[in-house]
Amino acid sequence: MTPGNELIFLPLGGSGEIGMNVNLYGANGKWVMVDLGMTFGDPRYPGIDVVLPDLAFIEERRKDLLGIVLTHGHEDHIGAIPYLAAELKVPLYATPFTAGLIAKKLEEEGLLGEVKLNIVPMGGTLQLGPFGFKYVALAHSIPEGNALIIDTPYGRIFHTGDWKLDDAPLLGNPVTAAELKAIGDEGILTLVGDSTNVFNPEASGSESDVKDGLMRLIKARKSGRVLVTTFASNAARLGTLGQVAKAAGRELVLAGRSMDRIVKVARATGYLTDLPDPVDWETAMTLPRNKVLILCTGAQGEPQAALSRIAEGSHPVLKLEPGDLVVYSSKQIPGNELSIGRVQNVLASRGIDIVTEKQAHVHVSGHPGQPELEAMYEWIRPQIAIPVHGERRHMEEHAKLAKACGVPQALVPVNGSAIRLAPDGPKLLGHEKAGRLVLDGDVILPADGATIVERRRLAHNGMIAVAVVVGRNGLPAATPKVSAQGVPVEEDKAEFLDACAEAAEKAAAKADAKRPDAYAEAIRVAVRRVARDWTGKKPVTDVQVIRL
Repeated sequence: MTPGNELIFLPLGGSGEIGMNVNLYGANGKWVMVDLGMTFGDPRYPGIDVVLPDLAFIEERRKDLLGIVLTHGHEDHIGAIPYLAAELKVPLYATPFTAGLIAKKLEEEGLLGEVKLNIVPMGGTLQLGPFGFKYVALAHSIPEGNALIIDTPYGRIFHTGDWKLDDAPLLGNPVTAAELKAIGDEGILTLVGDSTNVFNPEASGSESDVKDGLMRLIKARKSGRVLVTTFASNAARLGTLGQVAKAAGRELVLAGRSMDRIVKVARATGYLTDLPDPVDWETAMTLPRNKVLILCTGAQGEPQAALSRIAEGSHPVLKLEPGDLVVYSSKQIPGNELSIGRVQNVLASRGIDIVTEKQAHVHVSGHPGQPELEAMYEWIRPQIAIPVHGERRHMEEHAKLAKACGVPQALVPVNGSAIRLAPDGPKLLGHEKAGRLVLDGDVILPADGATIVERRRLAHNGMIAVAVVVGRNGLPAATPKVSAQGVPVEEDKAEFLDACAEAAEKAAAKADAKRPDAYAEAIRVAVRRVARDWTGKKPVTDVQVIRL
């Protein structure tokens, strides 16, 4: 597909899911990309931590791609850059804080010289072919959250990025209601918007209110260490906790590489300038217990994050004891309930107190609830609403809300939907290739490729390996050797392996050794039949034939 005299919207990620945001806009034969994010692995991908968007559609058209414009610095908007941007060979554009985070990522991957990173000031503009961009500051849970006004020959887009309304933000200066209304007055063809919190009937709330809640909770804690876990990227929350530490007479401790990175980039770009200098881990452990406030990563139960290691007592330095307090100043992301619960159960078993947003006002979301969405539609007044950044249920509800707010038309995309916005839009033109890749160690693979499919089978069914030695007469020269891993036989394993070996030997004696593939397959089928009869499972069965 090549866009003609028209304006096309085509998401490659983030539509039908929360995370991995990648959006394409096309006009007059050219494309631009807004955001290039990743998401995290789940049980569907054994052994995988990072999931990336499949950019095959735009990689095949990279000569027509003019650049990648980033709205803000969350991983689901910039996390795929170090893995995929070099292949696209186009410049990146970001505001200073976001650019600082991207530069760190590129440096770690040795790509600083390969990918051109352009810094755009807050409120700045840029022109890429037929596309004009203007950054519009909106409140979010990370510095420099931005919407984008995208001017095209066929109409103006308001791409919200991630946002919320906050009358008392602790970092940054988001635009006012009057400024947003003025944007609407100039005419907006399409609002492409965040759907994450559309089911929340209340506004997301102000970071200032969280500051008050955390202050009350931690100042009231007169004994024991306090650990607060939050999203490392939430620099406003880190600033809040720095002030809480001062007021409570506690020294600040940072645990987690991503948290260190955020603080360094924030300070380098003019944020968190009044954050107290953290003490090192060793010093913190020598202080009176009621003089320590630890900030750490791992709020979503990540096994290798600081909180998990501290909870399990495996952190090299930082320790908690019965009577200490862990505060979850974060939202439980859907899908992470089991991992979060695992860590909380470990903490509870050790006599460590736990407070979450359900017990105290220690967190507010960075995404708009229904009142905020309604206000935005009242100000912007688009002709078309395109919900993104949500699961299907979120996006469908967002479309209903937009229509209830008077938006004439709404269309819910899926990844790969090619939608003409103008002229005569919105119209679904068709579906282009979109999918997922996984980062497996240092290798990028298709998420539905042979490796991951095979790994799922191994995880679900286990594995049997059979080695058969064949003599010159074409018959087994010895009893086949069988081993099994992950097959549910437990104390009967020896007897089970003997049964598999007997079946392999009988199958080998009957099969035609002159036809290697058929010979090995006959043995494989016979052994797996034994496994199925014994366990009801169908293990991955590998047969090696050794000829004398």
